[in-house]
Amino acid sequence: MRSPARRREETAMHDHRKLGRELGLFDTDPLIGAGLPYWLPDGAAVRHTLEEYIRTAERRAGYRHVYSPVLGKRELYEISGHWSHYSDDMFPPMDLGGEQVVLRPSLCPHHAVIYRSRSHSYRELPFRMAELGGMYRSELSGVLGGLTRVRSIQLNDAHIFCTPDQVAEEARAALEMIGAAYRALGISAARYRLSLPGPGGKYVDDPGMWRKSTALLTEVLDSSGVPYEAAEGEAAFYGPKIDVQVTDGAGRESTLSTVQIDFHQPGRFDLHYIGADGAKHRPVMIHRSIVGSVERAVAQLIEVHGGAFPAWLAPTQLAIIPISDAELPDAEALARQCAGLGLRAEIAGPERGTLSARVREARLVPCQAVIGAREAAEGQVALRLRDGTRPASRPAGEALARIAALVEAHALELRL
Repeated sequence: MRSPARRREETAMHDHRKLGRELGLFDTDPLIGAGLPYWLPDGAAVRHTLEEYIRTAERRAGYRHVYSPVLGKRELYEISGHWSHYSDDMFPPMDLGGEQVVLRPSLCPHHAVIYRSRSHSYRELPFRMAELGGMYRSELSGVLGGLTRVRSIQLNDAHIFCTPDQVAEEARAALEMIGAAYRALGISAARYRLSLPGPGGKYVDDPGMWRKSTALLTEVLDSSGVPYEAAEGEAAFYGPKIDVQVTDGAGRESTLSTVQIDFHQPGRFDLHYIGADGAKHRPVMIHRSIVGSVERAVAQLIEVHGGAFPAWLAPTQLAIIPISDAELPDAEALARQCAGLGLRAEIAGPERGTLSARVREARLVPCQAVIGAREAAEGQVALRLRDGTRPASRPAGEALARIAALVEAHALELRL
């Protein structure tokens, strides 16, 4: 496995804006607009795989998934506090049927309303609600860049509604999920930051609330054993947060993942649960994002891996290379087997050039299966791995089963 120092060196060589376009992952067009990238098929495959990984991890951790609209009435954000504290970063309201609606800048107000739509007992808590949903930020043109700063964001978001005595454990579990995801993705945190309020009026004026939530997050960080730094002026308007920072190839730092404790919005939306005493109690709301925006996460993956994604994330997981036209039927049969196993395979036929040219063209693909006359006659494939390893020829079914197991395990290294 590559050392952290080696990964930093490699990241410095890869600018996701250049490499992402060269590899056909994403692009932009002036007709669509700045800060609004579109995803090409290979990039969409990476994004979809990442999203499914997150959804699966969340389901296993007890989260329930929802869908909510990307529009909301201005009143929704007035209640949440976004309008008074955050409107400069929101798109202007649109008049619709005598009401003003806005593109949402975050998902938490929608989730608060969804929670409020049903009564809840203390026995149901913690209630973990997750969504991969769209949101929009009115970013200035000068700060837009590739996938890291965009105006249309697909956010891996979740909100945990819990009792006060459940807060620390839920926040700690969210931090552990972030660590597990980073290990599977092969990325590293540059640092953990305890983001606190700073001078100015952009924060909710409730000193007691800030002290309580800061103490809880400090407890979570201390018990988790991760080194962290406190940073004033980086908190959300409604509460402090743990930010997991990453750096790009140019050394620029950005927040990828976050855990936040919010005592503010439950009160604004009059959220409650029925306690063991039969009375109404106010839940605490934990905001939690494992990989943050899908756009920023993929940008980080491109830069860290240089397009040579782990096998489970790679747009093409197996390049099938028949030596001549005579082996094309066998290549097509192998591709059908791959589809049946859920593997992403592509045939690189003789029309693409010489064997060596096709092997070079597929250099970023984790595995190559070369089929010559002997392999076709014996129902085998000669495997080549991206790192130059050449395992012994194997029956096609066995080779594909090994690759599928590698993908299923979310393995970073190629070991067949």
